[in-house]
Amino acid sequence: MSWESIASALADYGLIAWNYVSSPAVLIQFGVIAALFLLAWMASRRVEPRLLKWVDGLDLSGMPLIQRLVTEFSIRLELLFFVVLLAVAYLISAATNWPPETLPADVLPLDTAAAAAAEAASRVEGSYLFYYAMVLAAAWLAINVISHLSRSRTIGLAFALIAWAYVAAVVLGVADVATELLDAGFNIGTFRLSLLSVLQVVFLLGGLLWLSAAVGNFLDRRIQNIEDITPSLRVLIGKILRIALIVIAAMIALSGMGIDLTALTIFSGAVGVGIGFGLQKVVSNFISGIIILMDHSIKPGDTVTLGETFGWIRELRARFVSVITRDGREFLIPNEDFITTEVVNWSFSDQYVRLDVLFGVAYDSDPHEVERIAIQAASSVERVQTHPPPPDKKQPRPPVCWLIGFGESSLEFKLRFWIEDPQEGTTNIRGKVLLAVWDAFRENGIRIPYPHREIIMRSRVPVDPEEDPA
Repeated sequence: MSWESIASALADYGLIAWNYVSSPAVLIQFGVIAALFLLAWMASRRVEPRLLKWVDGLDLSGMPLIQRLVTEFSIRLELLFFVVLLAVAYLISAATNWPPETLPADVLPLDTAAAAAAEAASRVEGSYLFYYAMVLAAAWLAINVISHLSRSRTIGLAFALIAWAYVAAVVLGVADVATELLDAGFNIGTFRLSLLSVLQVVFLLGGLLWLSAAVGNFLDRRIQNIEDITPSLRVLIGKILRIALIVIAAMIALSGMGIDLTALTIFSGAVGVGIGFGLQKVVSNFISGIIILMDHSIKPGDTVTLGETFGWIRELRARFVSVITRDGREFLIPNEDFITTEVVNWSFSDQYVRLDVLFGVAYDSDPHEVERIAIQAASSVERVQTHPPPPDKKQPRPPVCWLIGFGESSLEFKLRFWIEDPQEGTTNIRGKVLLAVWDAFRENGIRIPYPHREIIMRSRVPVDPEEDPA
């Protein structure tokens, strides 16, 4: 279809549309349609708050999709009421045979290429304008609700507009003409490049990618609930499934559009060269992430120390590991660092961690009594483990206290205790144990001495007895 024929067809159909909408009967129907929409909007304003309150009271916690669909329909009551009112108007107009079944003859353009199409378009019942409005409004309601199920507003709006435009073209009988207009383009080898082909590729690829992501998320949620599989293996299986589904969706979309996949071999070779030179770190982190998931060295929930970063792992990604610290900061550490540098995993084999607290008491204190009081004080802290381990395990153990040395001014002790939740912090539990020991020592009269210092004066310092010491 040449550009001249496209321009001529657009001009002809524009003349048809102008003659159609300028008819008095059609103008009256447009006025009725506008009045019905205003009535539907006013009715929805009164009913919608009560309906939303009723929907909130429904127990649909186990059916999130149904709950979301009901909510989306509830906040679009004006469209639902509008469709119902249009259906009533169509039935009344069809029963009363108003407007007439055919339009005036002056609607038809004379001596044009679209005369046949215009004549066919004019031989319809006048009440069909209400019918078309009802169908298009119902289609917009359904498409709008479905589009809002997408997390991306931009993608949802684009889908709604294009899908409704397609439905409108089919309902109004201009789908074939619209297809010819959009198919105007040129050929690149065996592939025809046009606006229609681009839209087809975008829709097919986007739909398949969305479907693959939805299926991948569904399978990933099911895999995460399998307790017989380790957390690292769950993450690995979920990532492999998502990547495989995305690749399959892309291949199906390209094959469905008639694109020869063998033509992509040159492109894949160029990508390989790019990976070899510019994407080394990206590939290294990706492979390191797979190694981490396979050897189970770290997993979500582990408490780790990497350099000066202490926190617990929130998520394992393809390129990095998310580590959250006690102050709320989230570090995105490349996977390669967990392979090439030293990592302290506080919960590699279990969650138990032993902590030490040092303190000193005066020499006039009974060391046996000091040990007993310190152990009793540490055991009173909530997070400290106080129960002895099972026979088949060596840890954790109840708190212990040992005399480790005779200092310059105090007896030096080391208090050891175990906790099972290092992700909740280690400095805070040390502080609570020290406070408990301090309170216990004050109640039992045990002193923590100040340092003793002796100063030896090698030369005599003269002192005037009459001088004011102040």
